[in-house]
Parts: sequence; C-alpha cells; structure tokens
Amino acid sequence: MKIKFPVEETVKKRYSVRNYSQRVIEADKTNAIAAFIKTLENPFGPTITFHTLDIKSGTTTQKLGTYGVIKGASHYIGTTITPEPMALEALGYEFEALVLFLADLGLGTCWLGGTFDRQSFSAAMEIKAGEIFPIITPYGYAADHKHFKEKAMRKLIKADQRKNWPQLFFKDDFQTPLTEATAGDLAFALEMVRLGPSASNKQPWRIVLLDGNCHFYEAKEPGYSKAFAYDIQRVDLGIAAAHFDFATQEGNINGHFVTTAAPELTLPQHLEYVFSWIRE
Repeated sequence: MKIKFPVEETVKKRYSVRNYSQRVIEADKTNAIAAFIKTLENPFGPTITFHTLDIKSGTTTQKLGTYGVIKGASHYIGTTITPEPMALEALGYEFEALVLFLADLGLGTCWLGGTFDRQSFSAAMEIKAGEIFPIITPYGYAADHKHFKEKAMRKLIKADQRKNWPQLFFKDDFQTPLTEATAGDLAFALEMVRLGPSASNKQPWRIVLLDGNCHFYEAKEPGYSKAFAYDIQRVDLGIAAAHFDFATQEGNINGHFVTTAAPELTLPQHLEYVFSWIRE
C-alpha cells in the first residue's frame, strides 16, 4: 500500500500513549480515519477486519477492562483475522500503517495484545465466533501528564531504548554484523525497522542482507506466547515489514515480499525464517 505521511518523522513521533485527555477528536479526523481504514492492504494476502468503538456514543453497557494500563480513553480500534498462514504478519503490517496514520494526525495510540479483557471487548465490538482477536488500540489526544503506572511500565520495558544494529542486522550470515555503510541505500529502511514498536519491546526481528535481498527472521522468546493461542511475535514481524516497505517506497527502491526464499543458512537457536524482501 502507498502511504502519504513522512516515514521518519512519523515513526519518531509515535509513542505508546496510556493516559488520554477528554479532548474531542474533530469530525474531519474521524472521517479521515474511517476513510484510511478502507484503503488498508498488506503484501501477504490475508484479510484483516477492523472494528471501531466509541464508548461515549455507543450503546454498550459492558465494562471494558485494560487492567489499569489505559486511562481516559473513549475510542478503540480492534482487529480480527481468520486462522491462516501469514495472517498475524498481515495484521501487524496493516495495524502499524493505521497507528502511524493516527500519529500523523496528532493522535496517540497504544498497541494492546495481552493487557485487555478480550471477553468484554469482543462483546462490545461484536466479534464473531471463530475469529482471532489479537490486538486493539485506544486512540485520542494524549493527556498532559503520564499516570504512575504508565511511567512504571515504560521504565520496565525500556520503552525508549532499541537494540543496536549488530544485534539485529547481518550480512550474508548470522556471524557477520551489517553496518550502515555496507547496507547502502537500504540503511534508512533498516533503521526504520530498528525503531519500530514490538510487544514488550522485545524487538524480535533479525534481518540478513544477502545478494541485495533482505531475509526476515523471528527471534522467538521461549514461552513468551504461551498465554496466547498464536505466536504474537509474528505481529511484530508485520510491523517490521511495514516500516521497511514504507521506507523503501519513500526512497524509490523497488522490491516485493515473498515467503518462499529462505536462504540456506545456519541459524542460531530459537531463530525462524518468516519472509524475504526481494529487490527488483
């Protein structure tokens, strides 16, 4: 999909907002959000369904729980998928596109995967049986001050820190770290991946640059997805794909994603191939 917001500025503007003001979202922004959702697509194929919820204007009487993580939010967007290959990556791609669009509008968001009451939100958003309901986000204007739990959570997960290049990006194999100089015109896209959000800020993406193509791997956190019926870190790989794709588009670098181009490499423990970006 094509995006119209500036990639670096928007990626750096976005942060997780957990405390929201009561400022009303203007009608033109509400309309723009609805229109943007209709344009969303992904390079992996699966269909992503979006569900919006306005607590103040809605009819729900269900108490919606975020375990004290979110304060003051009136608006939420949720996503559902059907069980199929690459659905979680597709969700991560489209949802991050929406999150960045909201940031460009000056609105705050916060990815929620494990800290919301699925039962209450499923009822309020009328989620159908059989659909997987992995992610929601509140959205709105950030409050002037962060609440105590928000400050504590950001400190706990080191929200403002990111792994360095040698931990994430490699040249030809997993023994040779990739430098920005060696990455050449792909350095900007890789840096945008590095700055991306991820569940608990674990940054599970690993990328090998080989023969001009980028191969994406998931560094699995043992036991991390045990509480879910799916590998939630695959959503993070979709976020990485979105950042990489938007940055290469902005740099007029042509390429496409495939899921069947895994190179023959010796993989470190807990690493799994997910997809590749093939330069055209």
